[in-house]
Amino acid sequence: MNQYSDLEERIISVLKSIYDPEISVDIYELGLIYDVKVFEKKKVKIIMTLTTPNCPVAESLPLEVKDKVLSIQNIKEVDVVLTFDPPWSREFMSEEARLELGLL
Repeated sequence: MNQYSDLEERIISVLKSIYDPEISVDIYELGLIYDVKVFEKKKVKIIMTLTTPNCPVAESLPLEVKDKVLSIQNIKEVDVVLTFDPPWSREFMSEEARLELGLL
């Protein structure tokens, strides 16, 4: 267990509180978060995607992710990187999310 695992767990917990506005599933279970890295000096880098490049929340969702993760005590800087490589697909969803959406 690395020294940042507690912080990573808190970040993931916050990410699970952010929901895709069109789908009643949080962005973490939906598979929109590709990577969470915590660096020394409490800097965080989150690589995420959207369900489609023309997603209506393309501007606001990454900002919401940044603001909510920044609200975690001890985090000083958050860099949210939006990527479409690889493009999101249903396979990225957790089993829980697929079950909730009736895809299992």
